[in-house]
Amino acid sequence: MKSEPVLWTSFIVFLFHLVYAIEVPLDLIQPPTITKQSVKNYIVDPRDNIIIECEARGNPHPTFTWTRNGKFYNVAKDPKVSFRRRSGTLVIDIWGGGRPEDYEGEYQCFARNQHGTALSNKILLQVSRSLLWPKEYLDPVVVNEGTSLILQCNPPPGLPPPVIFWMSSSMEPIVQNRRVSQGLNGDLYFSNVLREDAVTDYSCNARSHFTHTIQQKNPYTLKVLTTRGVPERIPTFLLPMGTSSTKLVLRDEDLLLECIASGVPTPEIMWYKKGGELPSQKLKFENYNKTLRISPVSEEDSGEYFCQASNRMGSIRHTISVRVKAAPYWLDEPKNLILAPGENGRLVCRASGNPKPIIQWLMNGEAISVIAPNPNFEVAGDTVIFREVQTGNSAVFQCNASNAHGYLLANAFVSILDIPSRMLGVRNELIRVIEYNRTQLDCRFFGSPIPTLRWFKNGQGSNLDGGNYRVHENGTLEISTVRKEDQGKYTCVATNILGNAENTVRLEVKEPTRIVKGPEDQIGRRGSTVRLDCRVRWDNTLRLTVTWMKDDTQLYIGNRMKKEDDGLTIFGVAEKDQGAYTCMAKTELDQDFAKAYLTILGTYTDFVSPLCKIKSDKPDSPMDLELTDLAERSVRLTWTPGDENNSPITGFIVQFEEDRYQPGTWHNLATVPGNVNSAFLRLSPYVNYQFRVLAVNDLGSSMPSPTSERYQTNGAPPEVNPSNVRGAGTRKDNMEITWTPLNSTQAYGPNLRYNVKWRQRQSGEAWNNITVWNNKHVVWNTPVYTPYEIRVQAENEYGRASEPNTVTGYSGEDYPKTAPSDIKLRVMNSTAISLQWSRVTPASIQGSLMEYRAYYWRESSLLRGHWVSRKKLQQSFIGDRVRGIVSFLIPYSNYKLYMVAVNGRGDGPKSDIKEFTTPEGGKFLHTGGRKVFSI
Repeated sequence: MKSEPVLWTSFIVFLFHLVYAIEVPLDLIQPPTITKQSVKNYIVDPRDNIIIECEARGNPHPTFTWTRNGKFYNVAKDPKVSFRRRSGTLVIDIWGGGRPEDYEGEYQCFARNQHGTALSNKILLQVSRSLLWPKEYLDPVVVNEGTSLILQCNPPPGLPPPVIFWMSSSMEPIVQNRRVSQGLNGDLYFSNVLREDAVTDYSCNARSHFTHTIQQKNPYTLKVLTTRGVPERIPTFLLPMGTSSTKLVLRDEDLLLECIASGVPTPEIMWYKKGGELPSQKLKFENYNKTLRISPVSEEDSGEYFCQASNRMGSIRHTISVRVKAAPYWLDEPKNLILAPGENGRLVCRASGNPKPIIQWLMNGEAISVIAPNPNFEVAGDTVIFREVQTGNSAVFQCNASNAHGYLLANAFVSILDIPSRMLGVRNELIRVIEYNRTQLDCRFFGSPIPTLRWFKNGQGSNLDGGNYRVHENGTLEISTVRKEDQGKYTCVATNILGNAENTVRLEVKEPTRIVKGPEDQIGRRGSTVRLDCRVRWDNTLRLTVTWMKDDTQLYIGNRMKKEDDGLTIFGVAEKDQGAYTCMAKTELDQDFAKAYLTILGTYTDFVSPLCKIKSDKPDSPMDLELTDLAERSVRLTWTPGDENNSPITGFIVQFEEDRYQPGTWHNLATVPGNVNSAFLRLSPYVNYQFRVLAVNDLGSSMPSPTSERYQTNGAPPEVNPSNVRGAGTRKDNMEITWTPLNSTQAYGPNLRYNVKWRQRQSGEAWNNITVWNNKHVVWNTPVYTPYEIRVQAENEYGRASEPNTVTGYSGEDYPKTAPSDIKLRVMNSTAISLQWSRVTPASIQGSLMEYRAYYWRESSLLRGHWVSRKKLQQSFIGDRVRGIVSFLIPYSNYKLYMVAVNGRGDGPKSDIKEFTTPEGGKFLHTGGRKVFSI
């Protein structure tokens, strides 16, 4: 009997998970659930309307109220504040004249219906503020050559904090290096001053987050007093001061530790952790090793770190004691609970943090401690226990977990329903799957009490669960490896005390699509006919499509080609036909492909006596391949030629295959004359080579030789960086960086990846960087059409390639902001006008100016009874022009015209409409009593 509580607890836990997994139909009554809300710390742009989001669902649909600074907020009393339709989202009209500062404060949304109340987080609304430098005069800074120097920035506070960078007063970036660099606090540090540092002045700049405006502080002028010789000195720390310091950081944030030292020569900085290794997987060194970043930080990263500054005069250390605290984070977030009358259940709210969070329960937004006792539930620490619930017990419970560093708020409703089993979603669904694949058969169900679910096949047999079958908590039946015998009709049955419901899923198992005979590598003579095989086996109940690719681009089937069901024939091949051909067989469920390389050779003319009719053929395959002179980046391959078959061998082709990136694909590596039976092969690092040789004569190439033994070269850092690096916006707020990745023989080592760096051109900012494993990275939240410096560097486990070149890319364009102005129009004759206008400023173009464009239409005819088409026409003026001519107008007509500027995004706003009238011209033709105008 002692085991009963354990079993009951296990059942409750199972029930809890099952309830969470299933879906509650929208037509059933249910308390509110918050589905969308603004972030807790919400900083808004003062130029835009303020939108504080609060969306919720429930049945009946919830009504919404708000508190502001803990008090009821009467939205109806403020004409500039309104609700979105069927939503709790507040819209504050700043464009209509509202002052954004008047609406700062702490907001909380309440979503109510008759079954309960759900709460949003407390949303602290703050308006972004741009910083303004105080007016100040900075005396020239006088310093001796070789001494250290700190130029302080001290920016006024902004919200959010601005981006700091240093430039000269002429907006040239200050070059930073190991000797001169910017600290995390924005100050500029000189480890030692050189006389050339006085060539420029130094100004601290701050860029605002929303407006992207740059405020420039008055510049420092630097005077360097030179001496006959600069004495060398041991390092001392400029930042932090002393021999030790402490650092407090929150879990999941970035830990930033900084050490900047002075000294002559310029010191080098190294980092260590006492009693352990630095966490290499999430560690990054920045600012010339002066900054250590661990992202994200966790509790095990606590401890003592020390930085060491060294030069040839000596070294010093600074110890930083790192303590990692944690705002609350979920271990077990409470989930919605569905119970039938008379059932038991529980809500569990478990959170961790440092210090340990305090758990507080609320019901419908009120602390449970102030609510009258309810015999149907009780609070036991982090758990609310329900016993023999009744129909009126539905409510929304809130769990608040808080400590000194933050809080978590979760809503979970308890809904008391008495609902027979029912099926949700698609009925009698047909699922088709390829044999030997994995598949899932869905069975969405609901009921209260929670139904039990069983699966049957073909309406008979025992419940399906175990072995090849697995039933998930949400009712889905997973078949890990589908076989032909699994085909059939599957029925899921949901049962509770109020009734049964069932649904059927039909499973059809299809044969996989396979290329049973694909194309093979071939060598063809120019002008000959080449056949590439592609014989496919597939399930004939599926629709098959066979396409051919050449060099990874879809092949255009021209008149020299014939595509058949089992292959491709190319007549009269030429040099342009050389390349890699891929046959791709595809059905609606799967696909297969096979690839081969076609090599085209020139023709040869043999003068053979008509009396000599010896039969000739392609040469036999070379044999006895042997590898010698094994070296780090080379090897010699030797072979024995096969029989020439009465046609001299004119050459040999050496091919290789590697088994990491394109196993089974052969590539041409070298060509040697026919009188040579060996080749010195240059090799790439980190390739597992296998070689074969083909002999060539006038009649074609031999079959490939037997393959050589494999030869593995050692790895090395990449020697080249990716090519075709580009940066271009696909939206007005991003820049997509792309490049051509390294191929299999350029990787040189495992885990090939790319270190992508970018920063705004001439901004003086530190480089942003990220490591990616594909050939694209998208930078978001960029200002409109701004030039960026971009670098992409290849890296593998052995190291990095050389420093890459810097290319310039541009973030995305936005529509032009203004229209051409001062439009002057002159009627030249009855069919043409000249236009002149003022340019749109480059800042207003917001992109690359493509053209100015005039839109015009014929408004009326001065000929009585003459029909007028008001179809809008256009005339483009390519480039940055300020004048042009519109011609082919109709005489004696009234016209209207306006102009726009056009960039890569499209048309900008319209200019003012101009009207003009063309004079008489041309003549009228009489045709069948109708007047027809002729030009």
